[in-house]
Amino acid sequence: MNKAEQRDTAIRRTIRSIPRGKVATYGQVAEAAGYPGYHRQVVQVLARSEGLPWHRVLGAGGLIKTTGEDAFDQRTRLQMEGVAFHGKRVDMKQHQHVFATRRR
Repeated sequence: MNKAEQRDTAIRRTIRSIPRGKVATYGQVAEAAGYPGYHRQVVQVLARSEGLPWHRVLGAGGLIKTTGEDAFDQRTRLQMEGVAFHGKRVDMKQHQHVFATRRR
């Protein structure tokens, strides 16, 4: 497995670890996967991968970054999991997932 495949596998594993009713930002996922600063790669992995809980990954501050019907679908899925919103943003104090610290 090359480095890019290892990175993408780590990102997918990290996304799968976000439990129901919790959320994380693209940046938090990248950092937890061991690739700080790779938030754009998280977006690309989500776009290419099926079966991931994509709706649990948000922009900074809990903002839904998808648009149109996808944004409506994301918000609906999160609300069905009990995630609360303040306007357009998820209540991050209540619903932010805290990843276990990685040991190197």
